Amino acid sequence: MTFSIVARQGEAYGVAVASKFLAVGAVVPAARIGVGAVATQSYARVAYLDELIGRLASGESASGALAAATALDPGRETRQVGVVGASSAATFTGSECNAWAGGVARDDGDTAYAIQGNILTGPEVVEAMERAWLASTGRPFAQRLHAALVAGDAAGGDSRGRQSAALYAVEPGSGYDASGVLADLRVDDHADPVTELGRLLAEWEMYFGKPEDVRPLAGPLADEVRERLARLGFTGDDPAHVLADWAGNANYEARLSPDGIDARVLEALRAATPDPR
Repeated sequence: MTFSIVARQGEAYGVAVASKFLAVGAVVPAARIGVGAVATQSYARVAYLDELIGRLASGESASGALAAATALDPGRETRQVGVVGASSAATFTGSECNAWAGGVARDDGDTAYAIQGNILTGPEVVEAMERAWLASTGRPFAQRLHAALVAGDAAGGDSRGRQSAALYAVEPGSGYDASGVLADLRVDDHADPVTELGRLLAEWEMYFGKPEDVRPLAGPLADEVRERLARLGFTGDDPAHVLADWAGNANYEARLSPDGIDARVLEALRAATPDPR
């Protein structure tokens, strides 16, 4: 009833999942900074999340942790689990999972992934997710997770339909107040949850992402920023200080930089002050 990707990229770990199931993000994903990530699905055993994260934290490999945990579970043949650790990845599909069910796992050194699904339209869902993950090299981690989910959804996804999706990822120093939460998003009940999750991810990155493509606030750009801010009622001699006032009011303070103005903040400022035609 669910398809997911569990992955690592550098120091980031995360899970993206979609299902014809209410609030799938409340059940399937877990991740811990410096340790790993887990997805439990198909008659999900939520206790696997803490158990597997704990085993990874104690130094067990993903495959070793998964084998030990499932061996102790009398319901293991109904389960499906993906695990990624610091240097390993593993997936498990029980023999009693509803068809089509299966997965793939690989550790390539700096990156690793486990992709799995059950009650899918066919193996093409997992295959499409793997291709999308591999083709998205170079993109931000959370975007890569979502790209894999989009590909799985487009390939057929859950054979029963769509209802919910979620993305949870961690990385040292990321997120609001450098909490380490790179993304924490859920679409609990929606006609097109994977698309809605993408919209929320774009918003999340705007509010909590790090500054990017920063341009110095000098010359004509400083004049433009000062003039646009004045149109919004924010005035002063120093455009950096005025920009900080406006950005704080708009909740964009995470994207402020002492070196100038972030490209996405500039885009938002221009959108808020359209030029007359």
